[in-house]
Amino acid sequence: MLKHADIWRAIDRLAAQSGLSASGLARRAGLDPTTFNKSKRTTSDGKLRWPSTESISKILEATSASFGEFVALVGDTASPSAMQRVPVIGYAQAGNAGYFDDAGFPAGTGWDELMFPSLGDPHAYALEIAGDSMDPVYRDGDTIIVSPAAQIRRGDRVVLRTRDGEVMAKQLTRETATRVELMSINRAHPDRVIPRADMAWMARIIWASQ
Repeated sequence: MLKHADIWRAIDRLAAQSGLSASGLARRAGLDPTTFNKSKRTTSDGKLRWPSTESISKILEATSASFGEFVALVGDTASPSAMQRVPVIGYAQAGNAGYFDDAGFPAGTGWDELMFPSLGDPHAYALEIAGDSMDPVYRDGDTIIVSPAAQIRRGDRVVLRTRDGEVMAKQLTRETATRVELMSINRAHPDRVIPRADMAWMARIIWASQ
């Protein structure tokens, strides 16, 4: 018998296979981004809410998956140790107060989740790109995975947050004891030099959906 948890598990896994959160999958399918949010899976009085067949049809089309492939994702056969729950928010939200602690680890509420193959970093998180400010490398709807534990070298793409809350995704070109030099991914935007005294944290981008 098909269970409520089974169908939602399949949607989450389909999203993860595409490098998306549940909200990112809904957006790609042309649905309201909140359609598959965990808060929408039950009603306020605790009644189970099921996804519509129309919404399932749209996500299959958006991911080029067959119904058979979707059904294969229903079973509880994936090894829990092989997957990791990765918190995810929109890139534009990352500068808001309350989403990160002083070490640059995800904190607070308001995060969604996606399932991703184990990254070896329990503090890894994902950001969903919106708009064209980072074209052509990161496009509207792409998801980037960021690892605070990953070693950063010159040439790596990074996410940096300043002490006043500005968040930027750039390429590290030079790092000294007093400053960090960054090249803009979209060459229409200026490069940046950030004094270390103004930098809250910096973490490496280790994966991006394309």
